[in-house]
Amino acid sequence: MYMDEGAKMASAYDRAATMFSPKGRLYQVEYASKIVEQGTLGIGLVYANGVLFGAEKAITSNLMIPESVEKLFKIDDHIGAISAGLVGDARRLIKIARELAQENMIYYDELIDVEYLAKEISSIKQVFTQYAGMRPFGISFIIGGINNGNKRIFETEPSGALAEYKATAIGRNKKKAMDFMEKKYNEKMNLEEGIKLITNTIKQTKEKNETFEINSLEFAYIEEGKPFTKLSAKELKAIISK
Repeated sequence: MYMDEGAKMASAYDRAATMFSPKGRLYQVEYASKIVEQGTLGIGLVYANGVLFGAEKAITSNLMIPESVEKLFKIDDHIGAISAGLVGDARRLIKIARELAQENMIYYDELIDVEYLAKEISSIKQVFTQYAGMRPFGISFIIGGINNGNKRIFETEPSGALAEYKATAIGRNKKKAMDFMEKKYNEKMNLEEGIKLITNTIKQTKEKNETFEINSLEFAYIEEGKPFTKLSAKELKAIISK
């Protein structure tokens, strides 16, 4: 079967995560990013009083219990995360993140810093791109929380790359979501306005043949003095219907 030059090059250099192609690419890491792009959309943003997480869950059957689908995670009272990609990989890294948060409290008697935790998770991801016999984690996270009144949101990629945002998205149609939020986002918005922005962003990124289901949405928020709190379906419907 005929292979073009690009395919030949990929097949020669995608055998291991540690092998750079002559063009300076790590194909295994790029493949991991492709898995993330297939995940349902997750959005995190900073609003006036805290940080907000919103995500669409993949409900593939009427027999499925929506609460069993893992997309949004509590790490500690002051830190949460959204994942896009392989859920198994997400669970493994979330377990590590929770252990780091608990160890920090035991050793130093203080809450773990949001930026420090995000960097630690990114470092673990990076290690899995550096040694033979390992595959990159097929997962991206939005990690956000509050430390001493500072509201912060970080995005971590399969490569170990890390960046801080006021609002960001991961998963399918990320670019559409970011374009929409760049026009509509306002860091002075309140909780309800943030929920409506995320909901409208998810609506705007839907393909023509896709339907929007409010029951597939999940939201959580963190405020100073108010720990990680998930919104119930009833609370969410009341806010969106206003």
